[in-house]
Amino acid sequence: MSFRSDDPNPLRNEVFTRVFDAHWAAVRHHIEGVVGDEEEITEIVSEVFLHAWSRLRPARPPGRVWLLRAADRRLRSRSRPSSMPNGAVDAVHSGVSGADEQPGLTARLVVIRALGVLTPVQRRIIMLTYWDGLAVGEIAELLRASESRVRKTLGVAQGRLRDELGLEGLMTGDD
Repeated sequence: MSFRSDDPNPLRNEVFTRVFDAHWAAVRHHIEGVVGDEEEITEIVSEVFLHAWSRLRPARPPGRVWLLRAADRRLRSRSRPSSMPNGAVDAVHSGVSGADEQPGLTARLVVIRALGVLTPVQRRIIMLTYWDGLAVGEIAELLRASESRVRKTLGVAQGRLRDELGLEGLMTGDD
């Protein structure tokens, strides 16, 4: 019995394996910020990487931003409404307040209410910053916006969050 690969392009397999190994955790983490159900998270991650495989060009493999865009398209096409898991709320609380401890239920509700006053773009940039840990340049690339626009929107959103959370005088070094 032969165990030889039937794929005529072993380079494609090698490149995909590198892409998968390098970005699987980031894509999964991104999706976990929106989806709470473990099976659905796994399904969406699988769909993203299946799409990446189908579009793979070994000379130009997809990067993290491309994969996150693909994840966002899958998330938008879901029939279920999004819910923000506690980890994402905790990441925003920690990022804006500078506190290392996990917030309690009341603090989480306050953060959720504070996120509600932001525009959808501001909320998205806040989540990409604090939950996904993306830099301004990566967010700009993902959103197809200029770095200065992202930096300005992030600053305004952080200020609004601090105001809503009663942290007006607190500066965490994010600005």
